[in-house]
Amino acid sequence: MAHKKRALVTGGAGFLGSHLCKRLVAEGYDVICMDNLRTGSLANIASLRDEPGFEYVDHDVTTYIRVAGNLDEIYHFASPASPADFERIPIPILKVGAIGTYNSLGLALAKGARFLLASTSEVYGDPLVHPQKEEYWGNVNPIGVRGVYDEAKRYAESMTMAYHRHHHVDTRIVRIFNSYGPFMRHDDGRMIPNFIGQALAGKPLTVYGDGSQTRSVQYVGDLIEGAYRLMQSGETRPVNVGNPVEYSVREVAELIIGISGSESEMVEKPLPTDDPKQRCPDISRAKEVLGWEPEVPAKKGLEETVAWFAGRGK
Repeated sequence: MAHKKRALVTGGAGFLGSHLCKRLVAEGYDVICMDNLRTGSLANIASLRDEPGFEYVDHDVTTYIRVAGNLDEIYHFASPASPADFERIPIPILKVGAIGTYNSLGLALAKGARFLLASTSEVYGDPLVHPQKEEYWGNVNPIGVRGVYDEAKRYAESMTMAYHRHHHVDTRIVRIFNSYGPFMRHDDGRMIPNFIGQALAGKPLTVYGDGSQTRSVQYVGDLIEGAYRLMQSGETRPVNVGNPVEYSVREVAELIIGISGSESEMVEKPLPTDDPKQRCPDISRAKEVLGWEPEVPAKKGLEETVAWFAGRGK
């Protein structure tokens, strides 16, 4: 009889974590979903609660993590990640990146589990090279408002590699670029949920700057596929997982207005501090070592996301 894998997903009730939990359950895993619901929601995992082998644990990973029994894999996805949170809860963001990663790696060491860190394209800051390869060290303002998230993830990467080199923990690092899809928070503060919420409410879409700054946006299903493949691979270097097709902010707004059938217009506001002008992944490594590249076109993914937002509360 084949061994049934058992995985821990920290931040498992969050936007990305809940999609990951669903994927692992579909792959036949026993899954422990750990979250303190600071930014996650039980509604995101409601469809999993009655699944055999799925367990929800209410726990803050910045305190010691106890898990009985064996663990094969740990996916460390816990962390508020929305710009709206950077000023609202800066210290918890720093703590989950530092102490939460430390506790999760300690558990991986104790259990002999493979560990995957959900890192971010924010480690590149406001990049001075384009597109961004994994070898790029970044351009980050450590004392800016965004620094609490950027530096928390950079520190988490350093700690992950220290455990890999010093304690020989089997680690993976996925650098996640802008992702969107169902189960995003309506008050997320990022471009796509902001635009969708405004369009559905018939309000003007808030474009920061003149809207010429670019973003590469990937559908959540593509991201989860890339992260899952990375965990199953032998690649221990950081791997960018994102969609290299760039859209200007104004183009994304126009797409969402069209998909939603809204008559909203756009209103320009000043750019936030340290807001990156360009963010685009070089995914050569993901293609080479994972055989991965995104498959969902922006229009199709946005159609599904707008439909999900429109159906909430009905």
